[in-house]
Amino acid sequence: MTRYRQSTPADGDRVVEIWRRAVDATHDFLSPEDRAAIEAEVQGFLPTAPLWLAVDENDVAAAFMLLDGAHMEALFVDPDRRGTGVGRGLVTLALERHPVLTTDVNEQNGQAVGFYARMGFVPTGRSETDGQGRSYPLIHLRRGD
Repeated sequence: MTRYRQSTPADGDRVVEIWRRAVDATHDFLSPEDRAAIEAEVQGFLPTAPLWLAVDENDVAAAFMLLDGAHMEALFVDPDRRGTGVGRGLVTLALERHPVLTTDVNEQNGQAVGFYARMGFVPTGRSETDGQGRSYPLIHLRRGD
């Protein structure tokens, strides 16, 4: 059974592990240099970020989400738990708090693009680069009125 809770500092190593495993499974478009640079950035902020976690019956995180107001900055699911509803559950949690929700998705991440489309998000724009100016296009998405 999955439940949802906010992260604590004790979850830091696990959320970085989820990020790493998810990126390795879905972000094959990243250059090795960019992958390493992004991981260094992630290790610097993710363990202490205010995350929502999907946890199993043993309180082990299976997925996490970072919200900044009504903008979902991050949603990552451990590859072993993909397709089990934990990502959908986190998005539903966000929508309960923010009926209009926005997010960005890497255009080259076809699996995530499909997930957000199935969740009812619609494109509202596109950027040629990611948030750090790297040449990985983003699709800007929105769900709600």
